[in-house]
Amino acid sequence: MKKLLPFLAACLVLALSSFIVLRPAAAGYQVGDKATDFKLKNVDGKMVSLADNKTAKGYIVVFTCNTCPYAKAYEQRIIDLNTKYASQGYPVVAINPNDPAVAPGDSFADMQKRAKEKRYAFPYLQDETQQIAKAYGATRTPHLYVLTRQGNGFVVSYIGAIDDNSEDASQVKTKYLENAMADIIAGKPASLNSTKAIGCTIKWKRA
Repeated sequence: MKKLLPFLAACLVLALSSFIVLRPAAAGYQVGDKATDFKLKNVDGKMVSLADNKTAKGYIVVFTCNTCPYAKAYEQRIIDLNTKYASQGYPVVAINPNDPAVAPGDSFADMQKRAKEKRYAFPYLQDETQQIAKAYGATRTPHLYVLTRQGNGFVVSYIGAIDDNSEDASQVKTKYLENAMADIIAGKPASLNSTKAIGCTIKWKRA
C-alpha cells in the first residue's frame, strides 16, 4: 500500500491539473473594478459596445443563453428589468457565452430566432470567443453585472443573481438586483452588492 501512495498522489495531481485546464478560473471582476469595453455581434448582425450608448448611466449586463432551464425561467424577468430600467438609463445587454458546439441550441441562428420570438428590446450578443465571459468572471447562465458610468468608462456595482427564487417568480421574497438598483439610482453603493449566481454552468469550448 505504501508503494502505491506516490502513484495515487501523482494521479490526483494530474487529474486536478486537467480539471483546471478544462475549466477557466472564475476570477474576473470584483465590485469596484473598471469594466473593459467590448465589441460583440448582436442578433441583428451589428457590432455592439458599451460606448455606443452615450446617454447610458450604466448597464445591466446579463450572461444568459437559449438552452439553460434557469435562463428560461428568468427570461421574462430579464425582459421586465429592461422595461423598468432602460428608461432610467440602465438598459439590459444580454450576452450568450455558450459554445454552440457543446450546446447546439445556442447557435447564432437560434439566438436570432429566440430574440425574435420573445421580442427582445435589448441587444442579445454572441460571445463567440468566450473572452468577455472570462474577463467578467461569469460562470453561470444567468449571471448579472450592473455597471455604473464613471467618467468615460464603467465600474462594476453589483454581481450575482436577480432574486432568491430561480424556479418561480411569484414566490420571490428578495429582489437582489432591484434592491441594488434602488441604491445605485439614488447615487449610493448597493447595500448588498454581491450574491451567488444560480444557473447552469457556462458551456466552455472543449480543449
